Amino acid sequence: MSNQRVERLRQRLQELDLETLFVTNAVNRRYLSGFTGSAGYLVITMQEALLITDFRYREQAPQQAAGYRVIEHTGNPAVTIAETLRELGIRRIGFEQHDVSYADYQNYVKEFGIEMVPVDQLVEQLRMTKDDEELKLIQEACDLVDRTYEHMLGFIRPGMTERDVALELEFFMRAHGADSPSFDTIVASGVRSSLPHGAASEKVLEPGDFVTLDFGAYMNGYCSDITRTVVLGPLSDRHREIYEIVLEAQLLALERIKPGMTGAEADRIARDYIASRGYGEQFGHGLGHGLGMEVHEQPRLARTGSIVLEPGMVVTIEPGIYIPGFGGVRIEDDAVVTETGLKRLTKSTKELKVLQ
Repeated sequence: MSNQRVERLRQRLQELDLETLFVTNAVNRRYLSGFTGSAGYLVITMQEALLITDFRYREQAPQQAAGYRVIEHTGNPAVTIAETLRELGIRRIGFEQHDVSYADYQNYVKEFGIEMVPVDQLVEQLRMTKDDEELKLIQEACDLVDRTYEHMLGFIRPGMTERDVALELEFFMRAHGADSPSFDTIVASGVRSSLPHGAASEKVLEPGDFVTLDFGAYMNGYCSDITRTVVLGPLSDRHREIYEIVLEAQLLALERIKPGMTGAEADRIARDYIASRGYGEQFGHGLGHGLGMEVHEQPRLARTGSIVLEPGMVVTIEPGIYIPGFGGVRIEDDAVVTETGLKRLTKSTKELKVLQ
């Protein structure tokens, strides 16, 4: 973790005419400090960076949060934070409005006794653009899901259940370095593959099924997210047609998306192509989303995506077609925005695999 992140935050605080930020969000806490404990608060001023946590992290916190002054609280953390704010002479503080409940806000106002200013997604905006350290960690998570997919091609067969497949996916990732899945693994087969977020069930895989695998690895604080769809033979013309349309839409988006586009403009590339092939009504979700310390971050690549893409942003590209009563296809890769376009981070084959 680089203290450059704290410096970038201070620059943004100056632009907002704020001298101090109170960070309660756990992901933002880790992003800014490197501290991985389950409890703690940050107070960032123009001169100091403080981490307030409890006895459990007395040793861990100073080791991980380089450049931070660690303060141990006992009992109510708001009391210790209030004492620290008075010590620093702080009379006005920004807080993360999307993370603080109304009950907590009332408690902080009571204990702090200073002006609290709501701040909208300030750290999340900084997190949208990844530094070299982050890109390295995301690439490692992407490499693992590529290895996992290759393993699964030799594992999946008719007669096993979707749950069997999901368990093997997760076991392989954990056995090869993942801390956990990035999200609840999706395995949807046959008619259930028309469910974009079909959680793995006890349905048995049968010949003629599409099988959609949507999974990710969470490693060292960062996520990957990949989707591949295979067919359990025999392969029909309809299987091939739908698969090829989704693949062509995805390849078109990967080729044409560039910095300077809004998320809506990026989304339109794949959406217009799928619509031109007669399946516009069967592609109802967005083209993709930001990816990093959380599996769903800004920017959104969707009809309403207004954020302009910039180099260093990592996004998913995941068009799909979903036909109730038959099945569906989604193909997803992770990619980083470069100065000229997109660079794929997941590299698994997208050849239509027919498994017997």
